[in-house]
Amino acid sequence: MPVRSTKRGADRTRLAGSWDVVVCGASFAGLTVARELAGSGARILVLDRYDIGERQTSACVAPTPWLEALGLQASIRQTFDSLVVHTSRRTRRMRLPYGFSTFDYPELCDLLWDDCDADFETAKVERRAGGPPPGQAGHDGCPIALETDRGTVEAPLVVDALGWRRVLGDGYQPPDAPLSRGLEVHPAGRSPDLEIWIERGVVPAGYGWSFPAEEEMRVGVGSFDPGFHVKDPTVELAARLDLPPDGFQGNWIPHRLREGTADGVFFCGDSAGHCLPLTAEGIRPAFYYGIACGRELRGVFEGRATRAEALRRYAGFNAAHRRKFEWM
Repeated sequence: MPVRSTKRGADRTRLAGSWDVVVCGASFAGLTVARELAGSGARILVLDRYDIGERQTSACVAPTPWLEALGLQASIRQTFDSLVVHTSRRTRRMRLPYGFSTFDYPELCDLLWDDCDADFETAKVERRAGGPPPGQAGHDGCPIALETDRGTVEAPLVVDALGWRRVLGDGYQPPDAPLSRGLEVHPAGRSPDLEIWIERGVVPAGYGWSFPAEEEMRVGVGSFDPGFHVKDPTVELAARLDLPPDGFQGNWIPHRLREGTADGVFFCGDSAGHCLPLTAEGIRPAFYYGIACGRELRGVFEGRATRAEALRRYAGFNAAHRRKFEWM
């Protein structure tokens, strides 16, 4: 488990001030939003309680064409053109319509950050701080203040890319929330195959996976039922592959699309439920919506739209995908 990097002791300085944009969260969605604003001249602050690239909570596999289009191919560790699917009755190899690649999380985050021209601070975003009452925060020119564990910052444009908790909105908690749960281990090892298991013996409602990444294996189990504990099935699946259960990591995974905006805040990534419900794939949606959100923010800063117009457009863009998310 990573050690939180928020500054401590003599290095822990007070954080306060105003920016044009504050992006809360420095993973796939947040970094993509910040990158879309590069060169705009906006003063951007990115906040996360961990250093950039420090805390991996994903199996880190994504469509190869997306990684290449975003200039992130240097982070790729292994590429696959087929998927091996195991069920209780048979095993089949399916050719993929496009390649998928596992990648190195810290390196990918560093590549995204290299293309940003923003400030970064390690701080835990805790809540909105006072300001206008809900329903009025979307008015143009009215800054939104945020409380962090190091002080208060504010900006007229704020993005919550902090994950499923939706800290700056109507947050919720498992097991009652529409969340799946996933856990994986990262032992050393090699394999040529991208594999999944759809077997009730592995998990009653969900699937298991093995995603090789050069000299590391990423083996895990995800359950659509948040009440089903996945540690024992993960250990058992690793044992089936003759792998030790080394390097546990896990997270809750949203499986319902949420509103893209609320009370003047833009939500992106897991905070907006940007995760494909059936497959639990959240990286490609984080890129997709992060680009869209960043472009809306850029339009505001460059004077092509008001904040209210950007909020309305992004909310509509998000909602236009609802039927597809619900179908999955």
